[in-house]
Amino acid sequence: MRKVSLATIVTLLPAFSFGQTLKASPPLLLDASLEDLRSGLDQGVFTSVDLVQTYIARIKETHHALRAVVEINPDALAIAAQLDRQRAEARPDSPPLGPLHGIPVLVKDNMATADGMNTTAGSFALVGARPANDSTVVSKLRKAGAIILGKTNMSQWASSRSGSIPEGWSAVGGQTFGAYFPGQNPSGSSSGSAVGTSIGLAWAALGSETTTSIIQPAHINNCVGIKPTLGLTSRHLVVPFSTHQDSVGPIARTVKDAAHLLAAIAGPDVNDNYTTAIPFHEIPDYVAACKPDALRGKRIGVVRNAHELFYDEATETSLEAFNNSLNVLRDAGAQVIDNIMLQGIQPLIFGNYQFNILAADLYSNLPEQYVRHLQENPQNITSLQDLVNFTKTSPKENYPTYDTQFWDIALNMAIDVDSSEFWSQYSAAIKYSGPLGITGALQQYSLDALVMPSLYASLTASIIGTPVISVPLGKSPNNSPVIPFPDQTSNITAPNQPFGIGFAGLAFSEESLIGLAYAFEQKTQIRTKVKPIIRPTTELADILTRPE
Repeated sequence: MRKVSLATIVTLLPAFSFGQTLKASPPLLLDASLEDLRSGLDQGVFTSVDLVQTYIARIKETHHALRAVVEINPDALAIAAQLDRQRAEARPDSPPLGPLHGIPVLVKDNMATADGMNTTAGSFALVGARPANDSTVVSKLRKAGAIILGKTNMSQWASSRSGSIPEGWSAVGGQTFGAYFPGQNPSGSSSGSAVGTSIGLAWAALGSETTTSIIQPAHINNCVGIKPTLGLTSRHLVVPFSTHQDSVGPIARTVKDAAHLLAAIAGPDVNDNYTTAIPFHEIPDYVAACKPDALRGKRIGVVRNAHELFYDEATETSLEAFNNSLNVLRDAGAQVIDNIMLQGIQPLIFGNYQFNILAADLYSNLPEQYVRHLQENPQNITSLQDLVNFTKTSPKENYPTYDTQFWDIALNMAIDVDSSEFWSQYSAAIKYSGPLGITGALQQYSLDALVMPSLYASLTASIIGTPVISVPLGKSPNNSPVIPFPDQTSNITAPNQPFGIGFAGLAFSEESLIGLAYAFEQKTQIRTKVKPIIRPTTELADILTRPE
């Protein structure tokens, strides 16, 4: 398999420069929206090749400090040139190009690509392993005309290996950091997807979530994240953690951009039977749902017993901002129903139900569900035990500094997902997160959505598989203390830490939730007020005006 370093790719960039005369001011990429990029492409201000060149330069520029991207697609420039030709050859009577045509997107390093890139889930156990096909979500992006720019670093094996490993670390990619304060822990497991999106290393990125892995990094890195309903997006050829909880979704800088990306990947797939639960024949128009008046007349419930679950130094500030946000909802015409208590939240979060479910999924599914589709499997990984053995004997995996705690427990418990023991645990968890949790509250109070700080929304929705959207809400103040991760590799809390508000709804209510989140975003525009301290300086204008 070809391996192309970031430095090698960037040295090739001048060969692809067109030496264009600057026609108009191209957008700055820190906050560039899809509409900005499409407008520039359609008007001929820049090309997709220019975009790819610029994004690669920005990735290289920040790689040492942030390590958000683990590998660049060696075919990205060639694909961009092909899409530019399609755009140039399009005639007035030609079918319109899709909204993602020629737009660079990053994908998490657990999503298979049948090309020159690796798909490793952050482990050397899968370096050189070749899938026969793209994952379904990647295939859908390619069909939509998107350019798969590269793979983002992630918490290794989607944080399933051990609790001793800091979020954002993988053996293949090293430690990813956020851009908003020194040594920022980026959260995970979709760490690089959130960091890369937050500072404009691509238009947007795909992440995956088992428990908080899209929503948490999105809100910690000042992005919009959508954790879709379980079954709305296919998991086929995405390295699994949990069959019962895994979901693939977008991380973007705006709600509308996240809606565009979700629209491209949503839909049924014969290779993922969970997608048969989709209740509609046509995927809703998620982009059209982005209306500034979408909150008017809606009933929004405020969950109050989630805040007591955890506390860190950012909690007080985020809770104050959250309380202030309720007035934004009211001013937008929503009816706010306060003081809703989720009866099942305590046993759901502090019981062992979710841990036991995930342990059973690990024991039963990781990594067999993925490796059976490989054409090449150099390390001959066929079971969780094989993976443990490789990790403990390969120096590159940093064992025993980072142990295999969760895998060892899963192997010792040996709970199969077909066993009565598993189903008793799973049924109890569904009760606490459904009838006694989010779905019960939504139905009891006739609500359109629940709101709570993003982390809590994601935690409470993970087992039941209902959707959550996180929207930027604020940042921690300048006098916030710096609190390091226990192994001192990164900082969990510090001044300028972003946080978000979470909108949670019933299964397959993404269309409604997107409208609510968009209306809130338009009223607040918080993202543009929270600035990263590390950002690339290379812009499209630099590429466009560079001499040949």
